Parts: sequence; structure tokens; C-alpha cells
Amino acid sequence: MSQILKLRKKTEEDTFILWNYIYGTDNPEWKKWDAPYFSLNQLSYDEYAQQFHKEDLEKSRLIEVDGKVIGYVGYYWEYEKTKWLEAGIVIYDPAYWSGGYGTKALSLWVEHLFQTLDIPRVGITTWSGNERMMKLAQKLGMQLEGRMRKCRYYNGVYYDSIRMGILREEWESGKYL
Repeated sequence: MSQILKLRKKTEEDTFILWNYIYGTDNPEWKKWDAPYFSLNQLSYDEYAQQFHKEDLEKSRLIEVDGKVIGYVGYYWEYEKTKWLEAGIVIYDPAYWSGGYGTKALSLWVEHLFQTLDIPRVGITTWSGNERMMKLAQKLGMQLEGRMRKCRYYNGVYYDSIRMGILREEWESGKYL
């Protein structure tokens, strides 16, 4: 990967790019890996733009490679009182899959979260059908923390829900950048 990858805040100019990635086609390829057992409820551009303006821009970043937006990283609070934070990543453009972009982007994001938030751990939640996400998390030093068996149903098959995470002290001792 000789290209320049960076994370940056979303701007007004990104609204159409993101809407097009998410809702521009009926069955986007990325959705087959990002919780496909949940429906993607189509939004018009205007509906998405209204939602976009309400977002907390500190909780996410766009993934950009050589000036092109290819995906997104973000976080949400599973339970903020105990500082239980979950991170997520989507590479929308399949041309950038399996090229190390997700690993670099999530690594930068985890580093940012530990540097800017008083949290003991960063976790991810995925499903057993998304082997690339589990491998990415493992590369970053995340450990399997939970497996809820056969609770995700997709295309006639049951899959497990997977929780993985890394503690601050593990991250700081290993630096997975």
C-alpha cells in the first residue's frame, strides 16, 4: 500500500458521496459483510442529508486514500457510564478490500480513541460470516471476548455474533500501527 491513507472529519461536501455509497444501489456489495442480517432501510438524499446534519462528527471519520473517500470508521457507546465503547469500520468501495486499508484505518482509529478518550478498552462486534473483520481485529491485537452462538440469521444460515476487544495497556504495549 504505497498510497496515502488518512482519517478525516466529514464535511458538508461528503454528503452526496456517502449517500451514494450507502443508498445509491439497491444491494450494495459492502452490505453483504456489514450486518447483512439487518435490513438497509433506503433513505432519499434529502432524508440522509437531514440525518447527516444531526450526527456527532467527533464519533466518526472518513477513510480517504489519495483524496478519495473509500469508507468510514466510527464508535458508539454500548454503555457510556462504564466507558464501554465499540468501534466499527466499513470500506464501501470493494476495489479497496483486502489491500490493508481497513487494517491501517482501524489501527489509526483505535490509536485516536485511546489518545482522546478516557476508556479502558476498544471493542468491535461482528458476525462469524465476516472472517476478514475477525482477522483484521486479530491483527490489531484484539482478543475474542464473546461468542453468542447462532443468533445471526442470514440467507438461511445461522451465524455467531462475535465480540473482540483490546485493553488500553495491551494496545500501548504493542503499538499495532
